[in-house]
Amino acid sequence: MHTAEFIVSSARLAELHECSALLRHTRQRAEEIVDQARALLSEAEREGDAERAPELAAQLDQARRSYCQVLNAYMVICRRITAERQQILQAQLEADRHTGLTGVTRILL
Repeated sequence: MHTAEFIVSSARLAELHECSALLRHTRQRAEEIVDQARALLSEAEREGDAERAPELAAQLDQARRSYCQVLNAYMVICRRITAERQQILQAQLEADRHTGLTGVTRILL
């Protein structure tokens, strides 16, 4: 892998990790919101609040859909990180082969 390509790949990987961290935080917050919506709905149902229960059920459904969107985005980023790492490793292995290193030497590096 050429130095410039390695720098670009490393920078891209760092950006993906930053996105991953942000989405992880967002996912955790979305989980909290789903839990809060579920608790509010349960409370309304226990109290027999026929007016609020349907509205809270709709809000819980929306919170779950939003959570799923965040979770899907998080999974996409995680797969992209894995793919980027794999590309970097593959390029490094190719570069090692071209430099004439023996198999044992490559493993030790």
